[in-house]
Amino acid sequence: MHLQYEDFEKIMDIGISLSTERDRNCLLMTILDKGMEITNCDASTLYLYENDGLKFQFMKTLSQGINRGSDGEPIDLPPVPMKEENVCSYAAIHREVVNIPDVYASSRFDFSGPRQYDGMTGYRTKSQLVVPLVNNENELIGVLQLINAMDEEGGLIAFHESYEIIIRALGAIAAIELTNLSYVEALKAQIYSFVEALTTALEKRTPYNALHTRNVEKYVSLLADYITELHKEGKCDRGFDPERKEQLMLAALIHDIGKMVVPLSIMNKATRLDTRLEKVDDRFALLRALYEIDMLRGRITGEEYEAVIKDLEAELAFVHEMDVIDRVSDENCERIKRLAGKQHVSEDGTALPYLTEKEAECLSIRSGTLTVKERKEMENHVVMTSKILEKVQFYKGFSMVPKWVGAHHEYMDGSGYPNGLNGDELDLETRLLTVVDIYDALVATDRPYKQPISRPRAIQILKDMAQRGKVDLQLVEWLDEALGAEAEDKA
Repeated sequence: MHLQYEDFEKIMDIGISLSTERDRNCLLMTILDKGMEITNCDASTLYLYENDGLKFQFMKTLSQGINRGSDGEPIDLPPVPMKEENVCSYAAIHREVVNIPDVYASSRFDFSGPRQYDGMTGYRTKSQLVVPLVNNENELIGVLQLINAMDEEGGLIAFHESYEIIIRALGAIAAIELTNLSYVEALKAQIYSFVEALTTALEKRTPYNALHTRNVEKYVSLLADYITELHKEGKCDRGFDPERKEQLMLAALIHDIGKMVVPLSIMNKATRLDTRLEKVDDRFALLRALYEIDMLRGRITGEEYEAVIKDLEAELAFVHEMDVIDRVSDENCERIKRLAGKQHVSEDGTALPYLTEKEAECLSIRSGTLTVKERKEMENHVVMTSKILEKVQFYKGFSMVPKWVGAHHEYMDGSGYPNGLNGDELDLETRLLTVVDIYDALVATDRPYKQPISRPRAIQILKDMAQRGKVDLQLVEWLDEALGAEAEDKA
């Protein structure tokens, strides 16, 4: 048998297919299947070199219908030790192709294992072609063991020596591609470790924000998987392949990294006044004492004192109410303004206002707990996220992460921040992050500044936002369906 042009063409085609494969298991299976196809053999085993031994990765025997390892389940066999009496280990140690015409007629290696297997199963192991998988740096990746070459009638024959060149070429190409995949996996691991480090730092600053990150990751995964299923059923145009979803999941984990620079006094502001309320309480206690002194010195009458104390108690109760109320009305804002204008004037002319200008501003916040300035500082976390990620060298598989993350507070109608982008400028991944981010903020049970709301109410709020052109209505509906399906599965 002599190598033909078609043989080299086949190797080139295999090399191209291997170079485009991004799934490690699929690449390994391709090596095994193509090796069997080229040599027309009945069985094969692929080992990976790990911990100074050869671990069984895949085993296949066509005549017996055996196909182990392809389903992702590990093969429960001990690894082959790196001893020269084992043919696979010898090939690995010496980086040498070994061609055995008939294992029963060979005394070169210890073939007691195949003979024992044959005795138990009735199989007849005859020829073997063992090829080390070595990359371009002479690093051992694994071993491909091909068993029982067959002629056109299916009879067992020896592997022709010309196959040694073809399979060695296949092994070299495969080893290089496996090494490249390992480099990519190492890059991914490095990026994920960076993200985990920053997430841990966020958690140390404020625990609820780390939980928010994990929740967003969970909901993003749920929604992406649901969309993928819809795509498989022909109900939507696009799904998420593993690479696209992996990139989306990293974006979910890293979307709030910019909050590292937001002051904790803003991040954890639980009420409108927050820690300022204690100062208001102390001031009102001082005002009460000052008015009592005024009464004792005859500056005010006993009746006037009783009236002013009653007013103080009412105003302080009003302050406490406004500190935590959901929404401050126009009428309440007017009363806060009048309260801020009240003051006690001592005999020497020293004036003590009931409220400072800052306290009045905080109490007048219509909804939420942040003033305009504080909200701008909070919103700036998106800008800071982008600036932080600009310093990170993402490999091409994660190149879209900074773009998606930097726009997750943009709205479809262009009213979001920081750049006022509109729907045509927002990728599906960005719109998905936005919907999930808002949903978790609404239902979160650990926010110091708000009470959680129910899932139906949160979805309705998102639908109302969609009707106003803020978020993607289809994504809101799919999130609702995905959450409903998950709840049914858990019931």
